[in-house]
Amino acid sequence: MIFDTHAHYTSRRFDGHRDALLDSLPGQGVAGVVECGVDLATSRKALSLSKTRPWIFAAAGIHPESLIEEDTSTQTEFGGDWRAELAAIEPLFEDARVVAVGEIGLDHHWPVPAEAQLELFEAQLCLAREHKLPVLVHDREAHAETYALIKKYRPKGILHAFSGSADDALWIAQQGMLLGFGGALTFKNARRAVEAAAALPMECIVLETDCPYMAPEPMRGKECNSAMIRYTAEKLAQTRNIPVEEVLQITEQNARKLFGV
Repeated sequence: MIFDTHAHYTSRRFDGHRDALLDSLPGQGVAGVVECGVDLATSRKALSLSKTRPWIFAAAGIHPESLIEEDTSTQTEFGGDWRAELAAIEPLFEDARVVAVGEIGLDHHWPVPAEAQLELFEAQLCLAREHKLPVLVHDREAHAETYALIKKYRPKGILHAFSGSADDALWIAQQGMLLGFGGALTFKNARRAVEAAAALPMECIVLETDCPYMAPEPMRGKECNSAMIRYTAEKLAQTRNIPVEEVLQITEQNARKLFGV
């Protein structure tokens, strides 16, 4: 069965067909989804969505890009005061449907103030430790700083959309983190990701979509959903020369163990 460890079904791109799509997923083999927040508003929506279906779980947190995106609650409700927003998010961690702190991390692709996002990431790592929750980590063009904080805090969780080398992957796994692979693993230019996925023990791998983004080949460019993880699983199975059913079974077990569901 498919367990999608990183989704964004509260995205406006699903407006008008969200319920119909979600209702179709169990029939396509989807047994679990973690819906990720990127600010207070989407974290609340993720929690609400998790209560509509027993196989959907929530993650709550502030994404680094929320520090600059004008339509996030970080800006519209808190005027960029992420500390105040994080204080408002923290009570959500007491709800049993919230199984992780995320999506959090670092992003140097966009012009997010470096010091602010480092402070925000570290504050959320501290909250995850305090509440004994795993983290869902976004790392875009910020490997050095991300790895340094993983080494410092040794969180449990997932490095989402892993894009580093095989050596990096093995080091991260040694720190106790899982690595998330999604549709990008199937892309023609995915050599580094394929090498990393091949080098890791299967107990260190989980699957994800980041839907509605990052649809795998041959669905690339279309709206992504959790059922499309099968294509990523097929690629991983080919890489490791094992049956796709074994990939799906192990990655589902890995996710359930991490999230305690």
